Amino acid sequence: MSFIRNKSEERTGYQQGGSLKDSFNNQCDFVMVYRINETTAERAKQYRDKGYVVHLMTGIAWGSYTDYLNGEWDGINHWDEAQKDRYGNLILHSEDSPYMVPTVSFADYMSEKLRIAVDCGVEAIHVEEPEFWDRAGYSESFKREYQLYYRLPWSPPHESVDAKYRCSKLKAYLYARTIDRVASSLKEYAKVKYNRYLRFYVPTHSLINYTQWKIVSPEGKLADIPAVDGCIAQVWTGTSREKNWFDGEFKERTFETAYLEYGVMQELVKGTDRKMWFLHDPIEDNPVFDWDDYRKNYLCTVAASLLHPKINSYEICPWPNRVFEDEYPKGSPEARRIPDEYATLLNNMFNTLGNIENMEEKGIKVGILTADSQLYQREYPDCFFVDAKVEETGTVLHEADELIDRFRNELFKSEKVDSELLLKYMSANALPAFYSLALPLLKYGISVRPVLLDNARRYPGYLDDYDVIIMSYEYMKPDYPDVNTSITNRVRQGAVLIYIGDGFDPFHKINSWWSEKYDTPADHLFEMLEINPDEKGIYKCGKGVAGVWKMSPCFFGFSKENADLFRQFFIDVTAEKGYIFEFSNHLSISRKPYIITAVMDESVDSSPVVLKGLYADMFTPDFKILTEKTVYPGENSMLCDLKKIGDESLCVIGTSSRINSMERNGSKITINAHGAGSLTANIRLRVPTEVKSAEIDGEKCRFVFDDKSRTVLLTYESNAKPVNITVELE
Repeated sequence: MSFIRNKSEERTGYQQGGSLKDSFNNQCDFVMVYRINETTAERAKQYRDKGYVVHLMTGIAWGSYTDYLNGEWDGINHWDEAQKDRYGNLILHSEDSPYMVPTVSFADYMSEKLRIAVDCGVEAIHVEEPEFWDRAGYSESFKREYQLYYRLPWSPPHESVDAKYRCSKLKAYLYARTIDRVASSLKEYAKVKYNRYLRFYVPTHSLINYTQWKIVSPEGKLADIPAVDGCIAQVWTGTSREKNWFDGEFKERTFETAYLEYGVMQELVKGTDRKMWFLHDPIEDNPVFDWDDYRKNYLCTVAASLLHPKINSYEICPWPNRVFEDEYPKGSPEARRIPDEYATLLNNMFNTLGNIENMEEKGIKVGILTADSQLYQREYPDCFFVDAKVEETGTVLHEADELIDRFRNELFKSEKVDSELLLKYMSANALPAFYSLALPLLKYGISVRPVLLDNARRYPGYLDDYDVIIMSYEYMKPDYPDVNTSITNRVRQGAVLIYIGDGFDPFHKINSWWSEKYDTPADHLFEMLEINPDEKGIYKCGKGVAGVWKMSPCFFGFSKENADLFRQFFIDVTAEKGYIFEFSNHLSISRKPYIITAVMDESVDSSPVVLKGLYADMFTPDFKILTEKTVYPGENSMLCDLKKIGDESLCVIGTSSRINSMERNGSKITINAHGAGSLTANIRLRVPTEVKSAEIDGEKCRFVFDDKSRTVLLTYESNAKPVNITVELE
């Protein structure tokens, strides 16, 4: 088992902007020292001296770049490279830190500024969050970039669908260009000056979250940059509690959203040798919640990530100082530091996550297509709207007569549907066209996974993993016609395609490869499939099947009855291939020796899932031994199946501290462990016989032996220093 491993594997790590403190000196594999300043070299040395592999992380879209903005770097004022909205307002990350339009000059500045990290000897550099806001695109530097890229005068993005789409594509290109230039420059610098290979990574939010938050980022385009070695999937409670629609209710669904977010991030490295870390945050950026809320949602995201079995590396805790040093809820008289029990549980998880192995999945695989282009069509231009405005959660939403009438009369078949409710349903953050296809299946136990359409032309056979493909061009567009060729080939080879879309989306009218011959890119797809679909039908296509329903995907999220219609269509279409799906209220996966289970509410029923066997509960501070675990709707679990440990008479079941070594000599077991400070640490061991005594550094240690599991629980106060544990067997 990988509890004892070399840190060079870099399975677990965190980012930290300040110096190391005992409370988070947890001996994970690597630490990303954050930002370039006068303390960078000192901080890098501090972590290296404590045994960590050292990386550096900084922002690529924002940061402490006032020397560049104010002309101190090259004598030129660069404030015209700050992102601006249509009203001339700067879009700020913080005071004096705007989001940048990434020009060539800015890329060269970043390349020079980050050389200090290479000089400090870091193993890798991470430039996080390449973000260009959808509402931006009005600064003078962006106008220049538009003219250079398109060889056309700049067009305000709010004036037409074509201008909106063009501007968004350019935003993604500019950050891809910048990352390529910076990464290549720094890698060359490291190789020439130090004969050392420098790795380069991009931590980024998921495509789904950026779509909801209306931020353009390269996402799939990162795969086209040779100098990028991988990514961190920045998915956490703060992104995954973004509300969505299901069964006509708009609310937070942290587990389900996180599951879809991690799923699409997995696709950024699929089929490559690039690295991906999944991030979890034990709290979140919003400091107003209490520890119970943070704990519940943290475990939701952990369970969601573990259900994707091709990734086994994790950023275990961004900003651990705010987790282990600060008090929550902020500003409340009830604010307090992290409860001891939660601190122990977190350190348990930090070590358990380093012990996860990848696995292959079996069964019928269902994918739902996503694409970078969904970032390019987040809002409709002014030409679709009237002057009426509705205030909702601080955001001005524009009411569209045409759209309201369409949704009310044709989509929802009722003139009585409230306009304000429809506006809320259609709002960009809700992303109903995607969630209305994904959630009706996911909530009913179908492990539908987001699939990155752009990869279909990058990697031969990319779609071959999927037996059922669900898609709509109502919330995304294919950049090239050969994408439809890849889909067609997969269907003709035997896949099931379910296409949902009515062609109403105004972005079908952009000037693109299909615009002269076809009304929508779906018409080209149907031609390739050699079908002429009716409003709703099922068609044979070679060895495969295509089910087409000319309906807005948004329809299926507006009520349970509508979702039932989609599920029935899914069953009918897939039955043509002989597939039989049984709906349930849970997802479960076995990643030896762990069983991860999530039971969902709002599902086919409200019954709990009962697991029987001999388990250690990994979501408890003491790795509680169970013979039965009941998981209720809205809950999740991670169990170590002790029957799958094999014949190992001595092994680590779970630990709050890093185990550096473990040896047995006759009746004596010796362990060297190192955990964080101010921590009640637990170590549960499988042992061959009952335990007679236990000591830590010569002092007695609390222990409890469990006969049925043949395990011993050792408990001690960790002080951020290595300890020697001796266990004497009977």
